[in-house]
Amino acid sequence: MPGNKPNHKPVSKPARQLLFSEALQHKRLTPTKINPQTSPPLNEFTTMPDKDQSTTMDRILQEITTVSRRIEGMDASITSLTLETKSMRSDIAGFQSRVTGLEQRMGSLEMQINTSQVREQDFIYLRSKLTDMEDRSRRDNIRILGIPENEEGSDMQTFLTSTLPKMISLDFDPPLEFQRAHRIGPKRSDNSSRPRPIIACLLRHNQTRQILQVARNHGPFRIDQHEIRITADYSKETNERRKAFLALRPRLRKLEMKYGLFDPARMWVTKNGVSKHPDRGCLLTHNYPICRSPTLKRRDHYAYSLGMYTA
Repeated sequence: MPGNKPNHKPVSKPARQLLFSEALQHKRLTPTKINPQTSPPLNEFTTMPDKDQSTTMDRILQEITTVSRRIEGMDASITSLTLETKSMRSDIAGFQSRVTGLEQRMGSLEMQINTSQVREQDFIYLRSKLTDMEDRSRRDNIRILGIPENEEGSDMQTFLTSTLPKMISLDFDPPLEFQRAHRIGPKRSDNSSRPRPIIACLLRHNQTRQILQVARNHGPFRIDQHEIRITADYSKETNERRKAFLALRPRLRKLEMKYGLFDPARMWVTKNGVSKHPDRGCLLTHNYPICRSPTLKRRDHYAYSLGMYTA
């Protein structure tokens, strides 16, 4: 019949929710049909051996224990490293303080060395000045070598005034006058083969120069078959320098080289027409940085230098 509507009442919203939940519960409770041909056995899904579970748990526990032990070992190592680091820091701090102290001491030593070097230069300068002053104070002195002991009698000045002009064949006007004259060194016997030298200080410097000039040109002299030599009087250091130079005269003669000795102790050697001083000869001919050898004594430095020059 037209216009007829379904013969049921509309369901409210709470009722619909209740019906839906009942249907869903009914579906859950409905057993599922299992196809024995395609589905695996039921026990594979529903059961698991207890032995496998316990083995897996034991392995996990062992791994956890091992990791825990490793962590504990790492903690101990970290603690040890921390202690060592603290010890190293304290040692480094001690080293730094020691280095600082050493730097301060080194700075002080450098200042002392610089001061010592300056003082050494001053000492060398003052020593050279003192030697020069001593040589100048001895300019009026002469040394007479070879006169037998007690030949002069009781008055040395009277003996020299009468004997010296005759010995060197030189007349003095005015006559020779001495400020003092005496022998030097410990007393020896009359028949000694090496009598003590005589040192005499003349009153006039020009007479001293005349005597030394005659002695260089015409000496040695003789008195009663005794060989007499007259030389200038120098300081000890100057005498050492002169001896070192004079010891090389035979070698220079053998090499046919001209040489000479300036007063008081400055030697010159002529080689290939050029005159040079022996203390600089090795620098000028062989280009050695140092003339003096540390293995030689001071008195031999000049002889060593001259030997390098004539080599």
